[in-house]
Amino acid sequence: MAEETLALVSLESMESCLSLFGANDRNIPLLESELNVRLAMRGSDIRITGDAPNVSLAQQVLDKLKSLCLRHAQIDRTTLRYAAALVKQGDLDALDDIAFETVAVTHRGKPIRCKTLGQYEYVKAIRAHELTFALGPAGTGKTYLAMALAVVALRNKEIERIVLTRPAVEAGEKLGFLPGDLSQKVDPYLRPLYDALYDMMGADAYQRLTERGVLEVAPLAYMRGRTLSESFIILDEAQNTTPEQMKMFLTRFGAGSKVVVTGDDTQTDLPFGKQSGLLQAVQVLASIPEIAVVRLTNADVVRHDLVQTVVKAYESFERKRMGRNTGHDA
Repeated sequence: MAEETLALVSLESMESCLSLFGANDRNIPLLESELNVRLAMRGSDIRITGDAPNVSLAQQVLDKLKSLCLRHAQIDRTTLRYAAALVKQGDLDALDDIAFETVAVTHRGKPIRCKTLGQYEYVKAIRAHELTFALGPAGTGKTYLAMALAVVALRNKEIERIVLTRPAVEAGEKLGFLPGDLSQKVDPYLRPLYDALYDMMGADAYQRLTERGVLEVAPLAYMRGRTLSESFIILDEAQNTTPEQMKMFLTRFGAGSKVVVTGDDTQTDLPFGKQSGLLQAVQVLASIPEIAVVRLTNADVVRHDLVQTVVKAYESFERKRMGRNTGHDA
């Protein structure tokens, strides 16, 4: 049985305690679970008990989080969970870069920041390349961060317009049965893009810019035959493009434009046996230095912290099911 050890971390004030552990210390069980230690508050001191290696890691995490709190960094449950993951990889200092990298500011004045190292590398890639592919599961911020950077580029007059597009594959043959004109038919498939734009700039600003043609949200089919110059172009849900659609899209952008292509390469709504244009494009273009390919993982999921738990549970379920099927076949 491993010997149990004890360490103390002293916080500067109760404000730091509240920032780290939340109301009613709701974050303590999360840290205990992630770091496999026991934590107890003694005034402004945190008492850590557990196996020596785990106590050491927990002490490093709390010291780092304390330092970030004193520098007025935003600390939430995603940050706590990610700090626990980084310390196990020996990369805890990466939190310093992540915590203070402001990507954009919403219309309400709220800063948008990277939450994970993967997101941080993704933002750097977009800034440094004219064409960036981002592959990863839902909830990793692929589209949201790209749109934040697009709004910043528009505000800084680096571009003249923002173009957001996605394939309406889910509509398929059912499109004709939906009420309204074509714009109204595809609107449900573009709604996530509208929602993110509203968050960035507010509904009124969005409406004004749309009327002036500065903002355009359209299905991918609308891109055919166009040349988009001085634009920030985002293709969302690109795993649902065909190779022909992807090639068409990638030949649309002109001088002064920046393109971001996002998608989840683990799932597609294309007909069975149909190759994804996203996967083919990454395979064909990955070796070109001017093109960035960023792969985000489940560690970069930044929606409600329960989302990560759900994703992991499904992964575990699929692994067990595949194991049972393999055993049955044998």
